Amino acid sequence: MRNRELIVDEVADPVPAQGELLVRTLACGICGSDLHALRHGDQMVDMSRTAGAPFVMDLERDVVMGHEFCAEVLDVGPDTAAMVKSGDRIVSIPVVLTATGGLHSVGYSNDYPGGYAERMLLSSMLALPVPNGLDSELAALTEPMAVGRHAVARSGITPGHAALVVGCGPVGLAVIAELARLGIGPIVAADFSPARRALAETMGATEVVDPEVEAPIAAWQRVDGAKQLVMFEAVGVPGMIDQAMLAAPRGTKILVVGVCMEPDTVRPMIGIGKELDLAFALGYSYEEFAGTLRSIAEGELDVSPLITGRVGLDGVPKAFVDLGNPESHCKILVEP
Repeated sequence: MRNRELIVDEVADPVPAQGELLVRTLACGICGSDLHALRHGDQMVDMSRTAGAPFVMDLERDVVMGHEFCAEVLDVGPDTAAMVKSGDRIVSIPVVLTATGGLHSVGYSNDYPGGYAERMLLSSMLALPVPNGLDSELAALTEPMAVGRHAVARSGITPGHAALVVGCGPVGLAVIAELARLGIGPIVAADFSPARRALAETMGATEVVDPEVEAPIAAWQRVDGAKQLVMFEAVGVPGMIDQAMLAAPRGTKILVVGVCMEPDTVRPMIGIGKELDLAFALGYSYEEFAGTLRSIAEGELDVSPLITGRVGLDGVPKAFVDLGNPESHCKILVEP
């Protein structure tokens, strides 16, 4: 990402320092956050600073994006006690902890390139070996699926609850998959896109609804309506939180996992009158990340339906455009 555009260029190979691994990218998913970063990078940086983020990229310098990856270890930095060796396939939380105490977000750093490159540097202490036999493409989806796992954990939902997921993009689909893995039911999913509704059903939704045809809350009431409801807002556009609060039954918990890049407005009296719980989720813990990899490897999470395209480095700019059409793609993998 250079001057708010995606270009393909040659840069110097990174050199691993103490505690780091030099790796070769095998597969890297294109995330919706990357689409936001290209279009709304200034807002993203401003909000990161406001929120006190420990790392903020400089948009006046190059940024190699890509944080959903599987990679092969090529070399281990000096004086590094690593649990992996050259030739091992790994996944990792996309963060590098330097020997001097610095913290860098892989894919949103000017100094640590992400998976839209042939080479990356990763922290040896965060690397997780890919279990034998698991396809690298599937392993690359550990990161986005871990986002769904964390969101569901943050919601506090149990098998005694019903779930309503509004928005069936990659994040909403990851939430649905985790809800299904936990045996939550019913799971009602809402999206305007027929393709996304079909994927929601594939990933475990028990009822899918087009909001133009039926209100999501009405669909939940038709399917069940008795269990305590937990709503997941996975759209991330202004007005969605207020709409969810207005529609929610008394005592509902609303978990916001859709990233809205603009100021938004809610009416607190609605939440007070209904005694709603409103919570937000971001990222995942190391344990949730590792558990997600294990679930994919053991077949508890079938992520293969989410992969709808593959491109080489030259195809990344067009892939960003193609992902704007929800009928065409869900997850495109970059395979340098």
